[in-house]
Amino acid sequence: MLLKELRTAVLDANLELVKRGLVLYTFGNASGVDRAEGLVVIKPSGVEYDELRPEMMVVTDLDGKVVEGTLKPSSDLETHTLLYREFPAIGGVVHTHSEFATSFAQAGMAIPALGTTHADYFYGPVPCTAPLSDEAVSGRYVYETGVAIVRRFAATAAGTDGPARPAIDPLGVPACLVAGHGPFTWGRNAQEAAHNAVILEYVARMAHRTLTLKADADGVSQALLDRHYFRKHGPGASYGQAG
Repeated sequence: MLLKELRTAVLDANLELVKRGLVLYTFGNASGVDRAEGLVVIKPSGVEYDELRPEMMVVTDLDGKVVEGTLKPSSDLETHTLLYREFPAIGGVVHTHSEFATSFAQAGMAIPALGTTHADYFYGPVPCTAPLSDEAVSGRYVYETGVAIVRRFAATAAGTDGPARPAIDPLGVPACLVAGHGPFTWGRNAQEAAHNAVILEYVARMAHRTLTLKADADGVSQALLDRHYFRKHGPGASYGQAG
């Protein structure tokens, strides 16, 4: 059986979504990639989580062609594989329809960085894509979903509204909301992608409550964002135990 350890890791990531209450029934999916082999392991489509076993995970290449497995891969496969091709630093992808993050996606709103909990994991707002066009929806919809995410993370050109903005670092902000749809998260492996999905839902819930209390609440300052993000990330990280 190909990629036995990765199959188990991907299964564990999928089950983490259930454990943390991010998915209902067969909603959602997690995947992982073996960069050396150029292979992706992903949850099969429409299978109940309590029935999943490592051998049921589907193995595809980076273009989505099934290499091993008897079940159909997740219907979101083309989004996952596009993200792996375009974001070479990531090793796992998760998609859910978690309640609060999806509410922001349905509103077409980014999740602002309102406090230090957000800053511990996301170096700035969690962006939301532009709505997909009717042509994208009626065409290669799942692929176009990935295109919308990648486009949102690309540098924006200078225009009448000011100078060009820098590209968003996919590891600095390991999540994106797809307008009208829901959140995708990623990480260096499948477990980290699932962890980020849990944190995303938590900060989305707090952001919703904060904006309900005060619609014009200020975001966290750049100094505080830097302090909290970089204490956990980067070469100077100080959080946790050495080694």
